Amino acid sequence: MVLRGTKKFLDLVGARSEVLVNADPADDDWYANLLWLDRRKCLLLAHAGTLFPVFVADVHKADLMPLGPVVVRLINQQLASETLPEDSLGKLDSSSVQLARTASRSVLGYMNETATYCSYAIADYGGLERCDIAALNRELRRELHMSRRPPGYFVPIDEVIKRVGVSRRPDLGIVN
Repeated sequence: MVLRGTKKFLDLVGARSEVLVNADPADDDWYANLLWLDRRKCLLLAHAGTLFPVFVADVHKADLMPLGPVVVRLINQQLASETLPEDSLGKLDSSSVQLARTASRSVLGYMNETATYCSYAIADYGGLERCDIAALNRELRRELHMSRRPPGYFVPIDEVIKRVGVSRRPDLGIVN
């Protein structure tokens, strides 16, 4: 699993340039960004192929170590919250997480848009302490976004559902 981090994220986890891999971009890559919201560090992860987001509030460097198992656990928790199988977004092996620099401006643009949405949503909740993070994550995955490839609109959770081949029932959420 390749985890592509922004400079802020890579600095937080202490990733030196000699540790970073030089891998070609792939749809199963994950992106990580460090956000400052309500004067606290927050982590935003996004799957490159579906833009499935994972938002984690109030993180510290110690919370992210060891990086591989923590990131895989966070992703699996959010997949489980959507009743999706753990392998929905590729093989997530915590022992094989490799760090790399970001490689897609479109994924970074999406993450910036998501960060702005988080900022407004947290303000609407009355601050990070009052924010329902599970509800925010659910909202993020159901936000409509515009894509240039192919031109059109998409919703991240729908992209995952198409990829996995499950159907969605409005009364129960997602079921096989």
